[in-house]
Amino acid sequence: MQIDILIIGAGGAGLYAALSTIKENSDLNVAVLSKVYPTRSHTSAAQGGINAALANVDPTDNEEIHTFDTIKGSDYLADQGAVKYMCYEAPKIIRAMEHMGLPFSRLNNGKIAQRPFGGASKNRTCYSADKIGLVMLHTLYEQCIKKGVKFLNEWFMLNIVHNGKRVQGITAINISTGEITFIKTKAIIIATGGHSRVYWGYTSNALGCTGDGTAAALRAGLVLKDMEFLQFHPTGLRKSAILVSEAARGEGGYLINSLGERFMSKYAPEKMELGPRDLVSRSIMMEIREGRGFKDEEGREYVHLDLTHLGEEKIKERLPQIRELAIDFEGIDIVKEPIPIKPTAHYAMGGIHTNIKCETPIEGIYAAGEAQCVSVHGANRLGGNSLLDIVVFGNIAGKEAVRYVKATNFEKGGEEKLKEDIEFIKELMSKESKEHLGDLRAELGEIMFKHFGVFKNEKEMQEGYEKLKNLKARAYENLAVEDKSKIFNLDLQSTLEFFNLLDIADVLAFASLQRKESRGSFYRDDYPKRDDENYLYHSMITRNSDGSFNYEKGEVDLSLYAPAERKY
Repeated sequence: MQIDILIIGAGGAGLYAALSTIKENSDLNVAVLSKVYPTRSHTSAAQGGINAALANVDPTDNEEIHTFDTIKGSDYLADQGAVKYMCYEAPKIIRAMEHMGLPFSRLNNGKIAQRPFGGASKNRTCYSADKIGLVMLHTLYEQCIKKGVKFLNEWFMLNIVHNGKRVQGITAINISTGEITFIKTKAIIIATGGHSRVYWGYTSNALGCTGDGTAAALRAGLVLKDMEFLQFHPTGLRKSAILVSEAARGEGGYLINSLGERFMSKYAPEKMELGPRDLVSRSIMMEIREGRGFKDEEGREYVHLDLTHLGEEKIKERLPQIRELAIDFEGIDIVKEPIPIKPTAHYAMGGIHTNIKCETPIEGIYAAGEAQCVSVHGANRLGGNSLLDIVVFGNIAGKEAVRYVKATNFEKGGEEKLKEDIEFIKELMSKESKEHLGDLRAELGEIMFKHFGVFKNEKEMQEGYEKLKNLKARAYENLAVEDKSKIFNLDLQSTLEFFNLLDIADVLAFASLQRKESRGSFYRDDYPKRDDENYLYHSMITRNSDGSFNYEKGEVDLSLYAPAERKY
């Protein structure tokens, strides 16, 4: 199979990249490869909104203020030129999606409505009730169908193949047949999303958020950047860790401890519940740590998110999905009762290192969306900037890939990787499993949450890293695919995803141990202060053939604003 541009992943970044390639050159052979149907992608889970300085609610808002809010929110680790580009592109890309038919919520004057969000100084977050990701994904998919984009649905990427200079293609498995194939490409765009499933059982992410593209990039020798920075969203449901959108606090929700206090007054006296996510998550965990949380009969600790004062009418209009989730997963009607919540692993700021054109050091390999780290989020992402990131850089990746393939040919070779992957899967299918996948995944989640959670320290992380090494060795030694069939073998897919998670956990733990400071989402009890003198840099990691890591320091673009203390 030969494809000019292969986009891996069919979420917001992948679909916008596909539309961008078609717009630039409709004669190219472009396809989107996805392990799920596009409308099942995790973009659909985004609830709160997408940021753009439209100034529809606050006429004093502008792109420069959006840029500063984002840089401040990043704890000054974001690359400021990239942030500025994203924020200045935001109004244009919102209007482009509006013209596609995206059904934004509206003000009485007909303009797109904008709500307040955490870490933002203005009402900037455009929304569609509390289902913005769902309607955005469907709108983009409809446009892709309209434009004739080809889809390889239910295909799973195994590995990226290149010759050290240019991409040659990928190996992939057709889930519906079990056939393993080498797909020759001129360019690939990795848009496979995040990897918060390393916190299995403690994450808001869907089952498929297993960092497949990021892990494949690591194996292919590409640079991963800032992998120690993984954001915990403040409000996950107590039992399931499913997300309760920041929209709930944007609409006026209160965080309450067991003493009945709105405790954010102690941590962010001006912004209160709408402080940045890293600060709010730490504040919740601090309340629980110091005995001011609630505890249920199963020992789960949490605080309350109270929306009862908003009234039924406002909740029905602005937060209908949150009400449904609370009823389904907690048995609580948010009109009448507060929601039991706790922080949940939510978003990966780190990922595949690219420049602002979405290019990696290997020609023809691009990345976009949560899998990418162009570093517009730095050490902490602001709510509403992730959907913006995926469409802005999905758009760029598509354009740049077209520009590249028009001037290049298919590279020779690469098929030898197919033989390796066939042998690896054959071995997985032939041996008997000595441990169960479900048990190992749960163990991974427990290790990550306990040792690399909201609060970290040297002792806990060192212990966790040793446990991870042991788990990885056991998995490769003992784990096998129990289902021996070829067609729709989801046991095989889940096993391959777990190996990807182990690669991600390995590099995340290693990166965490190198940073001896606290910055944004990364907080250490033993180094509680930010240290700009020694740690204001991007961690840049590659893996050697023996499994060890190379660690380098990447310069942070500080061209606009000098680092300052964050106050909210």
